Amino acid sequence: MTLSLLARRDEVGLKDGLLLIDGTWRPAASGATWTHTHPATGEAIGDLAVAGLSDVDEAVRAARRAFDDGRWSGTRAGERVKALHRYADLLREHADELRGLQALDNGVPLSFGPVYATSVGAAADAFDHHAGWIDKIGGQTLTPYQGGDHLAMTFREPVGVVAAILPWNGPFLLYAQKLAPALAAGCTVVVKPSEYATFCVLRMVELLAEAGIPDGVVNVVTGPGDPTGEALVTHPLVDKVSFTGSRAVGKRIVAASADTLKRVSLELGGKSPTLVFPDAPDIGLAAMTTMGTVTMGLSGQACVAHTRALVHRDVHDEFIGAAETMAGAITYGDPFEAATLASPLINTKQLDHVLGLIGRGKEQGARVVCGGERVEGDLAAGNFVRPTIFADVDNGMDIARQEVFGPVLAVIPFETEDEAVAIANDTEYGLGAGLYTTDARRAFRLARRLRAGTVGINGFQVEPHLPFGGFKESGIGREGGRSAFEAYTELKTVLMPLGEELM
Repeated sequence: MTLSLLARRDEVGLKDGLLLIDGTWRPAASGATWTHTHPATGEAIGDLAVAGLSDVDEAVRAARRAFDDGRWSGTRAGERVKALHRYADLLREHADELRGLQALDNGVPLSFGPVYATSVGAAADAFDHHAGWIDKIGGQTLTPYQGGDHLAMTFREPVGVVAAILPWNGPFLLYAQKLAPALAAGCTVVVKPSEYATFCVLRMVELLAEAGIPDGVVNVVTGPGDPTGEALVTHPLVDKVSFTGSRAVGKRIVAASADTLKRVSLELGGKSPTLVFPDAPDIGLAAMTTMGTVTMGLSGQACVAHTRALVHRDVHDEFIGAAETMAGAITYGDPFEAATLASPLINTKQLDHVLGLIGRGKEQGARVVCGGERVEGDLAAGNFVRPTIFADVDNGMDIARQEVFGPVLAVIPFETEDEAVAIANDTEYGLGAGLYTTDARRAFRLARRLRAGTVGINGFQVEPHLPFGGFKESGIGREGGRSAFEAYTELKTVLMPLGEELM
């Protein structure tokens, strides 16, 4: 029997997608659409409007008008705080509906829904947290430095119109990581969700009106990178681009932003290492946690998945044994069934990419401990690859250097602390890292030496009040907390003479 998900459309209330421009839902001007096929079955799930140049122009100009007339930034801080808190509550109220839409978008199973990276609750928390900054971020009053009878002040003001471009793998969290600080700062936004995860984003945007966000403050254009994304990042009225996705697209955005010097925030993936020492609190737990980041839920399709396990030779075999046990526990299937623990790869292009890297790993001499092939049988129509562990990996191999974005773990042995750090930092990426040890001195020492934006000691997580982003080619800027709020503002200096009249 072949898996089918078409009946789930009606269960979750999925409807074909439209564009939202200045408060009005409508099709693309050209009538163009894009059909989304489900990665678990290959079935056509729904159609999305493909925004062309004129649609994107209208959306950006709507956001520009909304910004310039102050319909959001000019609202009292207390009202904006209440609106974002109301919106967070609405997200929680509609969590089951939204999780169902995500399952039809990208195949992330409902069993994984409570996990932070794909959680509606995580998105709601981000809006609650950033709402708290609205009435707290201010400037300074400074004493004159060179003399003179004047007052020097600084202000933080919203950067303007933001293009928020989302990936498909974490639409809830990454939508919130961009929109929450942007709206808190007083910006207006044009959202472009990934064509592989649009339906849940459209429903989240629909709820903004119920929270009291004025028309035009948030607009949505849907479609692929070409033409929709390209038209958005090159539009001259966009002040800032916030993007999460591939390095190639991130570099294109930087180049495209040069003509108008747009502000840019980029999170561009990683090849995160986990360092496991013999004194780890629990070798088995470290192995299962690491393997879990490349199998559970997203099947390794996460920017911060710890896909390189650097393991001390004394515990190397124990680690691999526990990781293999974890790999054997992963189940695929209907994302609406509780027994399903992991998703398919998002499309056939990604399937070919992952299988190609697995093949190169074998050719370059790495040893396959388990997995390495597609799932056949009833799931043969889906983009499923069995959880794969490579041992005897050298850090120069493709599977150790390239972002696989699939359920593949490369295990690399080491003997000394310095060797482990050298291997960990020998990468073009620098997003996250993990460290398992009970030695507090080592933990602090290595946390400082590892070139990564976030280092987890005996565990790893992302939280809305903490800055998240990467070193090197993992991106520019940070999302989360005060650093994110400030990234959506400009700093202004005002000099005012003191006296009865301004002279």
